[in-house]
Amino acid sequence: MARIQVKDKGGHVVGEIGKGENLLGFSSQGLVYRADGMAYDLSAPVPEGIGEVYLLDFEEPEGKEAYWHTSSHILAQAVKELFPKVKLGIGPPIETGFYYDFDIGDATFSPDDLEAIENRAREIIARDLPIERLEMNRKEAIRLFSDIGENYKVELLGDILDDKVTLYRQGDFVDLCRGPHLSSTGRVGHFKVLSASGAYWRGDEHNPSLQRIYGVSFPEKAQIDEFLRRLEEAKRRDHRKLGVLLDLFSFHEEAGPGLVVWHPKGALVLGIITDYWRRIHRDADYQMIQSPHLFKSTLWQHSGHLEFYRENMYVFQQDGEEYVVKPMNCPAHILVYKSRKRSYRELPLRLAELGTVYRYERSGALQGLFRVRGFTQDDAHIFCTQDQFVDEVRAVLILMRKILKRFGFKDFVVNLSVRDPATPEKYMGTEEGWRLAEEGLAKALEAEGFAYRVDPGEAVFYGPKIDVQLHDAIGRRHQCTTIQVDFNIPTRFDVTYIAPDGMEHRVVMIHRAILGSIERFFGVLLEHYAGAFPMWLAPVQVVVLPVVSEVNDYALSVGEALKARGIRAEVDDRPERISYKIREAETQKVPYMAIVGKREASSETVSIRKRGKGDLGAMGLEEFIGMILGEIQGEGHE
Repeated sequence: MARIQVKDKGGHVVGEIGKGENLLGFSSQGLVYRADGMAYDLSAPVPEGIGEVYLLDFEEPEGKEAYWHTSSHILAQAVKELFPKVKLGIGPPIETGFYYDFDIGDATFSPDDLEAIENRAREIIARDLPIERLEMNRKEAIRLFSDIGENYKVELLGDILDDKVTLYRQGDFVDLCRGPHLSSTGRVGHFKVLSASGAYWRGDEHNPSLQRIYGVSFPEKAQIDEFLRRLEEAKRRDHRKLGVLLDLFSFHEEAGPGLVVWHPKGALVLGIITDYWRRIHRDADYQMIQSPHLFKSTLWQHSGHLEFYRENMYVFQQDGEEYVVKPMNCPAHILVYKSRKRSYRELPLRLAELGTVYRYERSGALQGLFRVRGFTQDDAHIFCTQDQFVDEVRAVLILMRKILKRFGFKDFVVNLSVRDPATPEKYMGTEEGWRLAEEGLAKALEAEGFAYRVDPGEAVFYGPKIDVQLHDAIGRRHQCTTIQVDFNIPTRFDVTYIAPDGMEHRVVMIHRAILGSIERFFGVLLEHYAGAFPMWLAPVQVVVLPVVSEVNDYALSVGEALKARGIRAEVDDRPERISYKIREAETQKVPYMAIVGKREASSETVSIRKRGKGDLGAMGLEEFIGMILGEIQGEGHE
């Protein structure tokens, strides 16, 4: 009988098993295992036809996901043991740990409750309860959860089409779940309840209000200590707090949720970002266009958005016509392309737009600048031939590296989002078109040296895509660049070019955004730099601080000299103590302070304080201006 090789994540053989056996004997070497790209419980027999499997530890994404998923079940079990009348919602792993939603009526979890829950969770871990995977007929599962009063689980089961479902049991606790999970509760090491907040069932404000408890767990104490340190640092960097502190933007209930209002300093930084974006795209042979904010719904029927995306669109009636506030820019770009016949000599044609779009997001999902209802995309669409699209994707990847490096980002995580073969009805187009697009994106990534992970089921309905996440200063990941190859919408819109043979051929369309949402990217930048923007982005680069009112005129002349050389300067001539004005400038994270008193006025000098370094001493005004300009120019190297 053929044996199945068991390998560690590095590919080294650590043992063998027979057909139909499980991997519980390897629990000291892995949390779950991977077979043919799928993760499984160690207790699950290896699927038919598999010759090798890989053990996954906490450092592997699937291992960490299973670790945190198991931890969410431990959290739910702890809550049920302490509060038996609580109803269970859902409890998934997330990027920074896990959460579980609970229906506790009109009550909320108190700090004392959270402490008790954490202690009970640790007890459950200490019990080292075996975790058992159960396969059950869907109707049986509905009956089971109905009998124990778990109405939310019954609702979830009503949405499942499969006859068979999976449940997981640990001790007296049972939950509806696909898994995979760890082999026992004792495999979890250090467990921490973080916080509780309100959440709507399924994120819909029309549904019942639940209590969501967040938690995190790690194998080693040093890992959880470092996580908690980063969590405190993240709170300090929260862009929502910094936006108010630095007077950059605001949200207003009377304006509507998820709609940002930019203040002068915030709008100034936005302008710097977008001016750079326009320049770098013109240099890369993109042509700028501008499109309206709404179109007749027939355009969106044609594109397929009304069929596949309507719940996220704002649709309204006017003068007997149905209109849509645009959620995407691509149909408008197609209209520009199709405004006349195009020859192969014009391809690739790269059209770009800073296009503001509007999408309905559930109110529970809104999160400052990171999740809004109205936002601007740094959008572009490339119309090219089938022979050109791989090189065009490579060029986008090169441009992405250049732009993100300019803003201080160098480390990325790349996913190749492809179809879920089990749900072909979710996607438009032909098998051949999808195959060419998926293979072409993979080829471009490999040619540019990007390591990537294939993510089945995350493609958009009209094509596969590359998703790029960047790492910020404290190691968090943020979604940024998206590159989509589309063989389908050009077919729906009959987008063609005249080939050398004189015949019309279908174009390939590349949808791409490098910064993504400008609003979200602004929030990422704000948190990455903790509000202390580099010189070229700082809304105020120098603040001039007169020590006494007698030198206000000299301070104003210094401010004018700085502005005349293109330096963004302000003069704080309020009748306040100099110590107070220095603290204000530090709070506002201004890169430089030019302090002037009677001595500086008489000698035509300035005393300099630099953000993060303190006093640099006195220097002549021209010398100071030269230093500032040199620093800005130095930051400008891409």
